[in-house]
Amino acid sequence: MPSRTLKLSDKAALPFKTNNKQRRQELHIKQKRARDALKRAQRFSRKKDESKNPRLRTERLARNVPITLDRKRVFDDVLDEPEDGGLGIAYDIERLKRRKLAEEQDLTGDVEEDDDLSEDKESDDEDADSMLDSDSEEEEDLEPDETNIDPLPSKHQLKSSKLKDTPSSQRATSPTRSTTSTNLSLAPAALASKFPTLFPPADGPPPPEPKALITTSINSTLHREAAILTSLFPNSKYIRRSSHRYGYKFSVREICQFASKHSYTSVMVLEEDQKKPSGLTIVHLPEGPTFHFSISNFYTSKAIPGHGRATDHVPELILNNFITPLGLLTAHLFRSLFPNTPEIRGRQVVTLHNQRDYIFFRRHRYIFREKREREKSVVGADGKEVKGMEEIRAGLQELGPRMTLKLRRIDKGIQRASGQEWQWKSRMEKVRTKFQL
Repeated sequence: MPSRTLKLSDKAALPFKTNNKQRRQELHIKQKRARDALKRAQRFSRKKDESKNPRLRTERLARNVPITLDRKRVFDDVLDEPEDGGLGIAYDIERLKRRKLAEEQDLTGDVEEDDDLSEDKESDDEDADSMLDSDSEEEEDLEPDETNIDPLPSKHQLKSSKLKDTPSSQRATSPTRSTTSTNLSLAPAALASKFPTLFPPADGPPPPEPKALITTSINSTLHREAAILTSLFPNSKYIRRSSHRYGYKFSVREICQFASKHSYTSVMVLEEDQKKPSGLTIVHLPEGPTFHFSISNFYTSKAIPGHGRATDHVPELILNNFITPLGLLTAHLFRSLFPNTPEIRGRQVVTLHNQRDYIFFRRHRYIFREKREREKSVVGADGKEVKGMEEIRAGLQELGPRMTLKLRRIDKGIQRASGQEWQWKSRMEKVRTKFQL
């Protein structure tokens, strides 16, 4: 830290104009050094003040929140769940259900308050009329009755406690919305009835074991990439499409008919552009729908530095930030591609993270180890350390492959020509801050 306080000269910000290039360079270097020294002195003084008063640091971090597209995200105004499932409407299902639940609780609370007031008035009238009680009865009335004590606070107590809350007693900010997991049980009833095979009822028979048939487009060269997908999706098989001159070229509709007869639950078609994966079409059998994804940033395991070698264990599945009806439909599609009973012994996990309608596809192997000295402890959603996990950290090793998906269209059923009848298609919304998933 400099011994004396540095201040910028009054001429430091002036637009000096000189014909001598060397003098311009020297002046620029001097101004830059003075500004850097001033910033460094301010940074050290702020650090010294925050070490004495930690509240200053929390206030500074609360003010310096970056304004990103995720924080500017807007939703459609929806008062009730749409009858058609709401695939083209971007609204938070969990937030809508929480708001409905809060409104119902407020209504029931108001009714209970009215009943309590009427009961209090009746009891006051009875006390005024009966003035001949004995002393023993008065002593019995003074004794507390444990059975009539209400363990829950009243609505008036909740309001008074909210007013007494200070900034120091408030809970720390939760993590960003993009780091929260998807609650698959919040699917609207209209959406579940529209796609019954993707939303099986809880009391019904269990869904069949996932089994995928993977193929490519006609005259494709992505045989190695398609074979890699078989190691990613359990119980999958790769079958090449015939590109012979005199061979019969099967359509996707005919391939789906063949797959449904052989107890396959989905068909995946890998598309290419300039000998690189450019798209992925997933058909949910036996009746659809058909999902069309575009692929970008496809990397095999060998292209990832420090990658590991995947095993044949069934991986765990993590679905992040699918909150709209369209997002839940996409999440249920990916859930139908993996068995419900992962093999924990393999310590493999597949992550599908949605952010700004881009789905980041990753596969890792994890291991629990002891926390190092310079590492921080695991923090929960409330910003506090998780109990029992203070000295434990998780190490990750990426296994590959790695890709980024973007949903382009959802077709109705299995069509001869794609795009004839669609349930949803992209590029219908021109607002940058409105996301569909």
